[in-house]
Amino acid sequence: MADFPSNTSRIAVWKKNKAVLWHYPSPQKKYNTPVFLVYSLVNQAFILDLGPGASMIEGFTEQGYDVYLLDFGIPGYEDKYLTLDHYIIDYIQTGVQRALMHSGTEAITLTGYCLGGTLAVIYAAVAKEPIKNLILFAAPVDFSQSRDMNNWIRALKQGEINVNELIDEYGVIPAKVMEYALKMVTSPVSFTPQLAKLARADDKKYLEKWRRFDTWVKGHVPFAGAALKQLINDLVKDNKLIKNNLKIRGQRVNLRKIKANLLVVSTEGDQLIPEELIKPLMAKVTSVDKTYKRVKGGHVTLAIRGGIPDFLSEWLRDHS
Repeated sequence: MADFPSNTSRIAVWKKNKAVLWHYPSPQKKYNTPVFLVYSLVNQAFILDLGPGASMIEGFTEQGYDVYLLDFGIPGYEDKYLTLDHYIIDYIQTGVQRALMHSGTEAITLTGYCLGGTLAVIYAAVAKEPIKNLILFAAPVDFSQSRDMNNWIRALKQGEINVNELIDEYGVIPAKVMEYALKMVTSPVSFTPQLAKLARADDKKYLEKWRRFDTWVKGHVPFAGAALKQLINDLVKDNKLIKNNLKIRGQRVNLRKIKANLLVVSTEGDQLIPEELIKPLMAKVTSVDKTYKRVKGGHVTLAIRGGIPDFLSEWLRDHS
């Protein structure tokens, strides 16, 4: 997790390989249904607990929810064979089982951010564990109409780009390569924190928050090669997830099996995951109670603004 101090106390309740399941107990617990957070494989999970006053996890615990965060850690070369199947079954599913056992509750609120939301969707479609609520922030699930990725996807489908050989050569894709690839898609975003820093150079509290955020932005982690090949070929190139053609450990991922109360959130200024990548999920699930919310902000605004927004607080309270 983070190298920075936080006022959100936690304990490790389960570990596997590089991954840790952290429990953040609420100081004034009001609700029995805990929040289980799944973050991306691209960056470190401490963005969700950036520091006092800039922590989504702190926001949940202050409102009376126990939180479990699955931190996948930083993979090494020995992890190059890890697949999406491993992450879904051996990490997320087992982590949820441990959280249910540790909390003594009957169900969870599964919450996914960015690529962690994509993984949460896949897991929710094959889960045997009781998922009461599914909350997704900026989670890509449909790559058929991505404005920023269209040229890349077209090149992949036409065979102009062969990522398999490159990934096999690396085994585990270095953090710097992941950082460069993302900057190619979202280059304007990289300058935004710098401009904001200059505008508020006399605000020490803001500068400290900016320093932590800047460390996170530059702190990409390596990506297991086998999982990245699946992600690029099955999800991005062939769009198998939204088509219900993806398989995990031989089991078809059918989005119609998702029946949990659903809240899907996208932000207007998200240049990494635009609305068209996430909204189509709404028509694919069989959830009776489902809400789509479009709000102001960028890709990580909800994670670092401090607390949780009113609409999320109200929705979660009514469903917990």
